[in-house]
Amino acid sequence: MNINFELYRVFYTVALNKSISKAAKELFISQPAVSKSIKKLEDELGGNVFKRTKTGVILTEEGKELFNYVSNAMEYLKGAENRFKDLIKLEIGNIRIGINATLMRNYFLPYLKEFHRLHPKITIEIITGKNAYLMKKLKNGLIDLVVLNLPYDTVENIKIIKCIKVHDCFVVNKNYKELINREISIQELNNYPIILQSKGSNTRQFFDDYCLENNINIIPTMSLASFSLVKDFTNIGFGIGYLTKEFIKEELENKELFELHIKEKIPNRYIGIAYIDNAINFTTNEMIKIITKKNS
Repeated sequence: MNINFELYRVFYTVALNKSISKAAKELFISQPAVSKSIKKLEDELGGNVFKRTKTGVILTEEGKELFNYVSNAMEYLKGAENRFKDLIKLEIGNIRIGINATLMRNYFLPYLKEFHRLHPKITIEIITGKNAYLMKKLKNGLIDLVVLNLPYDTVENIKIIKCIKVHDCFVVNKNYKELINREISIQELNNYPIILQSKGSNTRQFFDDYCLENNINIIPTMSLASFSLVKDFTNIGFGIGYLTKEFIKEELENKELFELHIKEKIPNRYIGIAYIDNAINFTTNEMIKIITKKNS
């Protein structure tokens, strides 16, 4: 049996109103159309659902049993409609964001703060890790949006948007004042202790690729697990750190760190966002709007 849902809707409305004429007005259809729908439903079911009275209609015993089930179904549908509307209006919902600790601390917090201000009822889940780990989760539907350092290889069905341009640089503290005011090549840096992020990070991969393309051989004295550790070890004088200029503005302005004048031009990079192009939800779309609006 495959009865048209519309017949049940007509049945439900008539049962609530106990009147075919009132139901017709509520449904914006004619009384004969309502009567025809009821008759068709009864024929499909093989029994009467209403008794006709002088004042309207009342449910048969079988009709009462049917109404209990239909009314529950209608309430579920109404609840689903209301929940869907709340999701559209961002009154409920959640968003899962993949990002590394450096980008969260130095780039993404203002966007997150603005999103929370506008939509305080949305639950925010932050998943941290390196690009490869986060992009795998994105592809498997376990994350809605990834904030990442670019470049990153194109992945099928995943859209990547460039957001802001950033600039990598070599910096030192005042212990290396003899390097601060002169131009130096990257290769010459091997004469001093060099601090880089560990292999596997996007920043390290970008720099290693640049060196390979330009026949530069750099041997780091230290390879540290995070951007913040590279910054801290450089700040206390362990060596020359490779850092992102936009993330150390305060240290440069306060003259805790000094940017070296490098002969070679290190290419710019971008911070971007990635998401599944054909599976974007309302919450993720709103976050993307906030990010791209601020970067436009």
